[in-house]
This record gives sequence, C-alpha cells and structure tokens, in this order.
Amino acid sequence: MDNGSFFIYLMVLAGSTYLIRAIPFAAMRRKVKNSFVRSFLYYIPYTVLSAMTFPAALYATGNVTAAAVGLAVAVVFAVLGMGLTVVAVASSVAVFLAELVINACIF
Repeated sequence: MDNGSFFIYLMVLAGSTYLIRAIPFAAMRRKVKNSFVRSFLYYIPYTVLSAMTFPAALYATGNVTAAAVGLAVAVVFAVLGMGLTVVAVASSVAVFLAELVINACIF
C-alpha cells in the first residue's frame, strides 16, 4: 500500500470515529429526562462489551466445547461475586481440564 492510499484511509477512519463521538454531543442540548432513554443509554456499554467478548470467548481455543465450559465457569464464578483473578484462573483451569477430557476421549 502506498502512502497516499494509507493517509486517505486514515483520514476517513479518523473522520468517521470523530463523527460517531461528536454527533450525540451536538444532538443532545439538554439533559435526557426520559427514564426509558436514560436506562437504554446506561446499558449500551455493557451490551457492546458483551457483543464483542462473547464470540471471542467461544473461539479463543481450538475447541468450542472446551471454550463453552470455560465461559460457563466464568459466568458462574462472576455471578457468585468472585474477583477477576479468581474468575480468570477458574475458567482457564476449566478449559484446560475440558481439553484433557476431550482429548482423552478422542484417543
């Protein structure tokens, strides 16, 4: 890719990123008072994070079944209120054990 194309792509991406962030500030002149809209806007970051994380969690390993086991363990530990380190270690151990069981059953 030559430098001219690169800078054109860079400017288009920078402009679109800026517009996505600037349009809501320009459109909203006053504080939003509608409770439905406020609740909708409150949950958007969690929804976007979930939409980006969930598929990556299922395809993080070479085996979707082992990844699903790790995801399930992570969700259970998180719901129980465990810390981030405990959730990460428990889900990693669950994936490791699931991989061992799956590989033992195949051979």
